[in-house]
Amino acid sequence: MVVAVVLPGCSFNGALPIDADSADLIPNAFLQITPDNGVIFYCPADEMGQGIRTGLATLVGEELDYHPARMEVRSAGAHEAYNNPEYFIQLTGGSNAVRAFYEPLRQVGADTRALLLSAAATDLGIPATQLTTEDGHVVAGNRRYPYGDFVATAMDLDMPTETPLKPATDFRYIGQDFTRVDALVKSTGVAQFGIDIDLPGQLSAVVVRSPVPGAQPLSFDDSDVRSQPGVRHIVPISSGIAVVADSYWQANKAAQRLTVEWASNSLSQLDSAQVRADLEDAVAANNGVDAASEGDLDTAFNTAKSTLSATFFAPFLAHAPMEPVNATLRIDGDKAELWTGVQAIGVAQGLVARITGLPLENIRVHNQFLGGGFGRRGTLNHIIEVTEIAMAVEKPVQLLWSRENDLQNGLYRPASLMQLRAGIDDAGRVSAWQARRAGGDLTVETLRNSLPGLMPGMPSGMLDGLATGMDYLFKNWSVDPSSVEGLHETYSFPTYEIAHTSVDHGLPLTFWRSVGHSYTAFAVESMMDELAETAGIDPVSFRLNNLQGKPRMQRVVQRAGELMAAMTLPEGNHLGFAAHSSFFTDVAQIAEVSVNNGAIRVHKVTCVVDCGTAVNPDIVRAQLEGSVMFALTATLFGEIEIQDGAVVQSNFHNYPILRMDEAPAVEVEIIESTAPPTGIGEPGVPPLAPAVANAVYRATGSRLRDLPLRLA
Repeated sequence: MVVAVVLPGCSFNGALPIDADSADLIPNAFLQITPDNGVIFYCPADEMGQGIRTGLATLVGEELDYHPARMEVRSAGAHEAYNNPEYFIQLTGGSNAVRAFYEPLRQVGADTRALLLSAAATDLGIPATQLTTEDGHVVAGNRRYPYGDFVATAMDLDMPTETPLKPATDFRYIGQDFTRVDALVKSTGVAQFGIDIDLPGQLSAVVVRSPVPGAQPLSFDDSDVRSQPGVRHIVPISSGIAVVADSYWQANKAAQRLTVEWASNSLSQLDSAQVRADLEDAVAANNGVDAASEGDLDTAFNTAKSTLSATFFAPFLAHAPMEPVNATLRIDGDKAELWTGVQAIGVAQGLVARITGLPLENIRVHNQFLGGGFGRRGTLNHIIEVTEIAMAVEKPVQLLWSRENDLQNGLYRPASLMQLRAGIDDAGRVSAWQARRAGGDLTVETLRNSLPGLMPGMPSGMLDGLATGMDYLFKNWSVDPSSVEGLHETYSFPTYEIAHTSVDHGLPLTFWRSVGHSYTAFAVESMMDELAETAGIDPVSFRLNNLQGKPRMQRVVQRAGELMAAMTLPEGNHLGFAAHSSFFTDVAQIAEVSVNNGAIRVHKVTCVVDCGTAVNPDIVRAQLEGSVMFALTATLFGEIEIQDGAVVQSNFHNYPILRMDEAPAVEVEIIESTAPPTGIGEPGVPPLAPAVANAVYRATGSRLRDLPLRLA
């Protein structure tokens, strides 16, 4: 039995086929129930470690009355019917999947359960009102019948619609801890990631790219490379020169012997000092575009009891997922199959179609588990590369980026400079707030990367025109929301002004976990701590004074403050506090820090979170624990430096990640809520850096306003 799930915000053309005989039915997402009482859930979001397969399966299982841990969960294929209801494209990101699919997937579970009850009533000759269900069984008196017993009859019945959903008081699975549906395959090594693909006759490719992003080759000498063991092809492609060999090791070693002369471009003379200077000049010029404002700012500053100004800086950052990006493509006549792990499977399909000229319906994408995403796997230049290579060699090809490739030729979080000015009144409230940010924009870059895959049939000139028009808009008339998000929204400031100046150095940019909040929270929450000290009010009370009309965040800050007040610290340890709202979720964090001989050590981080209904509390805790480690890496170490237009960092020796012996203890308290769920994959990142910086101030008396945090 195939059950169609109509998700809002996308077209409905029938169901994706399970086999060739069912091609007339195309659902947006679907359940498959087998006669042996198995349930297969085709998940419309991509699993990159955030637990989304478990979360979405729980929504279906709750209303279907079937334990999610017993479901077989598969990745859905590429099809517009699986579009994210909020984004209108097939994309996993922005911590919205559970929120967006919360009601639609519960509805399919409820409607399917109603269908099975109707089929059971027909087969058993018992009114459906006298039947109930329990964990995959129809219950009639003291008899239990597996759902699978009624599949044949259910296939001939009309699908119920708008079946009433359970009240929260009846939840059996939502809100409960249980094992993730992918835990067994991942812990036993059975789980298949894109890097694991090995097709018959498959070749391996490594691309030699310019050290300066965007520079094109003037000439290259491959005479030495062609004689290396296993080398089959040398293929010039749009991003560089591909070396294709029998194995990755052979391709990688041979690629190191390729001599290329690269052209210069606008980035060739750029270094990190110039980036910082350009951002400072842009803020000082004070000619940015207004992003948001409220009230009379001049009057508010003139009447403030005291004022404070500070400037904060955040550098370029790489994503460094544990599994570097990769893709394997097989082109066979008028059909193609792609194996990869990406956050935008539909864009991947469109890119292959655009480059090969094949129709979308002839291109099948097998999305595997993603070995970390963080926004990196939403930009698919590696799909373009593998397609160009596969077309040239006419054999299955796996392209793998090395760690060095990903750090030096990848995409980055933009560097940002933020100048804040604030005034406070006699009551300890922020009466005036001004924020100016200078840095790169993300939306235009995202459009340039995504539009060719989203619109594979549109001429390149028209796509360039769309992106160029958007770029002009953001630099002259409007502000990219991702550039300034988080600069004022957490608090209820009565008077504020937010402005932005776009500064584009040409380094490839993309979304990084928590996007703009990753740098704006550092500035805002560091400033709030400085303002609290200026006002002579403790940091928690000061924040509560500025949260009128924000009951969720008030509750989070209040509870975190209670936990903070009850803490007993070893001698030499100090606490820092920060809170931030992002992705509709409120998080407060307390960092316990010591400083010895200039070395910052974070011993413990306590998190309080309100994310609405916690579908699986254990996954919520895991995401916050992971967010702390991810954010602490950036706080203490994260920095991409530029020299002569090239990225200096190349691997974990000079772009370190947090080691196990440096990891703090993490405690998480989830505020109980019956509100619909909100995001959880990203909101734990923004408060961490300011919480640590505020603790460092208490330990040393030094205010650190640049990331990563370093004491001279």
